[in-house]
Amino acid sequence: MDSSPLIIVSNRGPAQFERDESEERTVRRGGGGLVTALSGLVSHREALWIASAMTDEDVAVSEEKGGPVELSIDGIDYHVLLVGSDPQAYDRFYNVIANPILWFIQHYLWDLSNAPDIRQEELDAWDYGYQTVNGDIAAAVLHQIEGQEQPLVMLHDYHLYTAPGMIRAGRADVFLHHFVHIPWSQPDSWRVLPGRIREAIFEGMLANDIIGFHTHSYCINFLRCCDELLEGADVDYENAEVTYGGRTTLARAYPLSIDAQRLQRAADSPEVAEAEREVLERRRKHLIIRVDRADLSKNVLRGFTAFDTFLTQHPEFREEVTFIAHLQPSRQDVPEYTEYLERIEALVAVVNHRHGTTDWMPIDLKIYENFNDAVARYKHFDLLMVNAIFDGMNLVAKEAPAVNTRDGVLMLSENTGSHEELWDFVLSVNPFDIQEQADAIYRALTMDPAQKREWSEGLKEIIYSRNPGDWVDDQLRDIEQLRESRK
Repeated sequence: MDSSPLIIVSNRGPAQFERDESEERTVRRGGGGLVTALSGLVSHREALWIASAMTDEDVAVSEEKGGPVELSIDGIDYHVLLVGSDPQAYDRFYNVIANPILWFIQHYLWDLSNAPDIRQEELDAWDYGYQTVNGDIAAAVLHQIEGQEQPLVMLHDYHLYTAPGMIRAGRADVFLHHFVHIPWSQPDSWRVLPGRIREAIFEGMLANDIIGFHTHSYCINFLRCCDELLEGADVDYENAEVTYGGRTTLARAYPLSIDAQRLQRAADSPEVAEAEREVLERRRKHLIIRVDRADLSKNVLRGFTAFDTFLTQHPEFREEVTFIAHLQPSRQDVPEYTEYLERIEALVAVVNHRHGTTDWMPIDLKIYENFNDAVARYKHFDLLMVNAIFDGMNLVAKEAPAVNTRDGVLMLSENTGSHEELWDFVLSVNPFDIQEQADAIYRALTMDPAQKREWSEGLKEIIYSRNPGDWVDDQLRDIEQLRESRK
């Protein structure tokens, strides 16, 4: 791979600046799986990371520095440029368009008889929010690559669908690679968007040279969308590429891996050992866990309903099984998410009242974010429930089995990206089939120990066979090959 400059672009960056109680500036690692994945890329190769300024202090740092800032977090050195946008524009970009509209489209979350309603507010949010922030990011990228030969820009996720077209308009020679970390849904799901917005999204995406997805099926969905929704697009399904406006864009699958070795080191740490003590003290004969964001796409309500059904149909498991649900609050400024969390808490109360006793609570609901506690539960589950409606990859399905010590069984939705890799060694479920999920719980808790061990070892072999460096290398290799072919 040549040494041309690498620019990483995402909405959320690797660091967030704040002020503590004594008004001292502090910096902490940015949250989310995307930051984890891209941190592996940064540790793999020198890069400049361009991202939106998320806090007032981010904006202040950006203005003070007048350019990139260098910092080190968790042993990784970062070169970061934080881009400020008008606060109202950013609110429209994030809270009206990116979340919920694009997220809901790509996870099939709309109740179409009721929502969405595209009114002037949404149209303005697109024109003066989403497009404005994408323009701010694109301008920052163009400034940073000015005067550079063969610049390479790697954009990430659904927040930045139109930025590639803006960058391409300013630099025809730039190599643009865009990785989408969430599912790419089928063509009909995109028809909720007005034609001009839909067209702008696909034209922006087709300004890229390569678009990466977690799975082959997402690639196919993207090709079908271009074929059905964008007039003038010439789609080659055999070679997985689209030609539009004189340019050809490749669609490729790059399943994201985890750093299993690093996770194992964390699992062996004193902090996790301390958290394990509580898990072991409170566990019954069987332990079921789920570790998720409290997101509508994660299908938490149906998971609890399946557990309720299981306890009703198999009363012999009363007081022998505990379901620990470790949920991280998510997007509580979006009304649908606030309501969803309330419904989760209400359903847990019903299930616990129906089946619980004076000294046994079937569902132990914990709503907070704590890495060490999550890893402690990973180590000791008998059943991990991952029943997402749709999920780009779902790294919990890889993280938990990687460090589990009890030959725990993974129940995995067939609509997760990780299912494409792990399906041989999991209990596959339809996320809408509550009875199937209840049956899967019973099968997991009564499975022959030899089969549990075989499945556990099979999962570990797959998970440990690749790391984030391999994910990065696969993309950089395709970038280099395409560059060579176009010389």
